Amino acid sequence: MSLHLPLGLIPNLITLARLLAVPVTVYLMVEEFYAPAFWLFVVAGISDAIDGYLAKRLDAESRIGAYLDPLADKALLVSVFVTLGILGHVPVWLVFLIVFRDLLIIGGAILFQTLTQSLKMSPLFISKINTTAQITLAAFILADLGLGGVHSFVIEALVYITAATTATSGAAYVLKWGWMAVMMEHGD
Repeated sequence: MSLHLPLGLIPNLITLARLLAVPVTVYLMVEEFYAPAFWLFVVAGISDAIDGYLAKRLDAESRIGAYLDPLADKALLVSVFVTLGILGHVPVWLVFLIVFRDLLIIGGAILFQTLTQSLKMSPLFISKINTTAQITLAAFILADLGLGGVHSFVIEALVYITAATTATSGAAYVLKWGWMAVMMEHGD
């Protein structure tokens, strides 16, 4: 008996694999296997680009993929930052800022959907910049811990860039959804 997998499922399976990589990455970090944690984090990041490319190329963009992809990204980033914070490799205030922003966005999305029944998942440009900053910071810290050679100045600069983009992104979502809710309330 052969198993034939529809090509359209491949992007979602890649995303699911990225989600399943989260506990493995955290375990590797807790056990201080930073080099493998770094490489798994890099593979997860590459898989994010691949699943998006394949979804477009195979005309396999799906509603579940639109929700699963950012969930996998958030699960990986938040888990890595919380773990780095607990282990003392990233400032705790930055961990709180990142987690608060994500909770704010998730809570805002749920509230907006509940009130309007018209939520469309589309990240803001500043959010894409923020995600890039978070990935870059996490990768540089894991690379330094596992492979060495990253100057502390680079990591410190990335901490403040990540903090600024995180705060700006959170505020942008609050303003966007607030404005949209006001416009819908007034029937415009």
